[in-house]
Amino acid sequence: MSEHFGFYVSDIGRLMRKHFDAATRDIGVTGPQWRLLFTLHRQPGINQGQLADRLEVEPITTCRMVDRLEQAGLVERRRDPADRRAWQIFITDAALPLIEELREIAHLKLAEAVAGFTPEEVDTLTQMLARLRDNLLEDPAPFLKAQKHG
Repeated sequence: MSEHFGFYVSDIGRLMRKHFDAATRDIGVTGPQWRLLFTLHRQPGINQGQLADRLEVEPITTCRMVDRLEQAGLVERRRDPADRRAWQIFITDAALPLIEELREIAHLKLAEAVAGFTPEEVDTLTQMLARLRDNLLEDPAPFLKAQKHG
């Protein structure tokens, strides 16, 4: 396997974020903010700690982003009925048109990224990347233990 594989995957993610951020700059939403909105759209009611984990940022950073988006009327905090100390975060109806606009931009940027690919190639690539992600989501401990003893 090519030793450059990991660099390609990392570069592709970085470049896709860069192109998307450039396309959304005029909308007034930062890259981290749109990632937060998309996460909330997919997982409504997630708490701030879980949201920080998903976004791979510090909890205080998440809190500040939620504060800004709440002031803009795009998200709201609600008390977690199961834990009075925690807040669940939800997008508001005002955020839905923005999320739709961001989704359209994402589709356009993806179409640009796969220009020249056949639909079958895009499907195969998507399936392979999903498998790669699934492999990485698995607990690495058994693999590392096998490596030590093998």
